[in-house]
Amino acid sequence: MPNLIEEREEREAQRKASAAEARLQWTKRVKFFGTIGALALFLVVSGCTVLSHSTTIQSGEVGILNKTFGANAGVQPTELRPGWHWRGIGEQIIKYSTRQRIYSFTREANSDGKENEEIAFADQTGLPMTADVQLTIKVQDNRAAEIFAKYRLNFDDLIDGPIRNDTRSFLSRETEKVPVSCNLNQPSAAPGGAPTPAPLECTGSLMGAGRQAVLQKAFAPLRAKWAAEGVEISDLQWVGTIRYPDAITNAIKARTETEQRTLAAQQRKAEAEANAAAQIETARGIAESTRLRGEALRANPEIIEQIYAERSMGLCPPKATTCILGQGAWGLVPNAK
Repeated sequence: MPNLIEEREEREAQRKASAAEARLQWTKRVKFFGTIGALALFLVVSGCTVLSHSTTIQSGEVGILNKTFGANAGVQPTELRPGWHWRGIGEQIIKYSTRQRIYSFTREANSDGKENEEIAFADQTGLPMTADVQLTIKVQDNRAAEIFAKYRLNFDDLIDGPIRNDTRSFLSRETEKVPVSCNLNQPSAAPGGAPTPAPLECTGSLMGAGRQAVLQKAFAPLRAKWAAEGVEISDLQWVGTIRYPDAITNAIKARTETEQRTLAAQQRKAEAEANAAAQIETARGIAESTRLRGEALRANPEIIEQIYAERSMGLCPPKATTCILGQGAWGLVPNAK
């Protein structure tokens, strides 16, 4: 009996030892996977934190660092170059385009905007008109932070706001110095007013070559002003034609029709004069020919007799007293009795 009891106790002890070993292995596995999970979670959280607090600046743009608190709060004067940049607590990185761009201010919607952005201006009589223009523009890489700190606008808003306003202002300043046309009576800007006669001295106009001259005069101060701000405006051009009022368009059409009628009348007059001159010359030639022939016949009377004989075919010789007329003219011959 004692041996049986000892064997039973020994088996119970082995069972307990195996159970304890199993619990120990399970605890180790739980701790291992828990550590791995915690590490993975830490990496994920750290990665999200890094991504959410960093900004990548692409080529053709710069970064502008804005701090919301601290000793140097506000827009920082130094631009961030293309690359990866860490954004700390309370910091904001604004991407600012420095690519050259061609922007069009047009009445119709385009890729630059859906709203009406046509430029309005007037001539020296106050007659209103509109036109579409386009400019080539670029922000200097080392002036983007300064521009943003001053205007608090991104590149698109800067073009749509201050630059468009200056384009309209400088263009209006030049168009108000000249009439629409130097030889066109313009309708009054006031309703019911008398037409304004064409100026006696005209230094320019908004038609023909004068249109480009006015635009280039407006472009010079526009470019100079924004160059001082750090914005390069390298070109300014009309897009299409100026949209004149209907009264001006009708006056131009009427003037063109009058000019065409005048040219046609001048051509008819020139043709008639040429025909008359040709007839005069023809008559003069005939008269001169007749005169010369008469002088020749008077100087040679025998020629007249020869011509007379040839034309009478010998039936009525010169100085004859009797002539034979007709084919059966025997009855005209004097009787021999």
